Amino acid sequence: MLGLNLDLWCSAVISIIGTGRVGTAAALVALLRGLDDKIVLVDIVPGLAQGEALDLAHAASTLGVDIEIVGSEDFSVIRGSSIVLVTAGKPRKPGMTREQLLADNAAIVADIASKIKQYAPDSIVLMTTNPLDAMVYVMYKKLGFPRERVIGFSGVLDSARLAYYASRKLKVSPSSITPIVIGMHGEAMYPVPRLSTVGGIPLTQLLSPSEIEDVVRETVQAGATVTKLRGYSSNYAPGAGLVLMAEAIKRDSKRMFIASVYLDGEYGVSDVVAEIPVILGRRGVERILELPLNDEEKQGFLKSVEAVRALINALPEEYRK
Repeated sequence: MLGLNLDLWCSAVISIIGTGRVGTAAALVALLRGLDDKIVLVDIVPGLAQGEALDLAHAASTLGVDIEIVGSEDFSVIRGSSIVLVTAGKPRKPGMTREQLLADNAAIVADIASKIKQYAPDSIVLMTTNPLDAMVYVMYKKLGFPRERVIGFSGVLDSARLAYYASRKLKVSPSSITPIVIGMHGEAMYPVPRLSTVGGIPLTQLLSPSEIEDVVRETVQAGATVTKLRGYSSNYAPGAGLVLMAEAIKRDSKRMFIASVYLDGEYGVSDVVAEIPVILGRRGVERILELPLNDEEKQGFLKSVEAVRALINALPEEYRK
């Protein structure tokens, strides 16, 4: 937790780097939920951040929401931000895996890290750039921040998708389900139905094996399904999830999320990023929760983690240190 300036939290400024579909969706949700007094948008495309900020400002005016929204190509505008959301990067196209984005987005993330380190050294960084776990690793290494302050969004979406697909079979609200998806954010993710519950009852006791298989398959394939249907990847759900995480941090909620964080011995692995349950509060990740995995689940989790490690090892050396 070293280096976090708690006085910064009086600034009530949240910055979003990358004003593509996810960034603007996050900005809109932050505006609607009154997350901060000021939202700062940054993008290297000339005029894009300014245009999105102006449109959002008009929306705020229409809704009677008193919030300042500014856009710029100059990264210095993030100065004073308590939280920085990083949504920048090349998007996934139909037929493309998150892993194929590795090299291009690593360079983008490393450059952004240098800007955050310069202008917002006390911030907590939340990321969506894919392939997510490997990009969180790059950001962590390049920033030099404590690991509690570099967090990947990932598991919030993966677990929400599990809850959605299970709820359709159970005919209950998704909010009634506590879903658990761990490991990699990608096709090698590891849903854990036995530890995903409704009122404390495991999904494995509420659904048949074939139904569990359907839910797991739909969860794993959800991102690819969205991309195939609409021609580009998800943005509303990631935007909403990012803001929920930022909100928990800003309000010191001590709320549990599945998120991608750098592991240093937890679950028996080190020097890798994976999505696991964490408690989010004012200082970022305030606690890592270790699940009571059985032997089969441990093996599934470790296999998923190794898929992340393979991506990290495939990074050029300059992004791994």
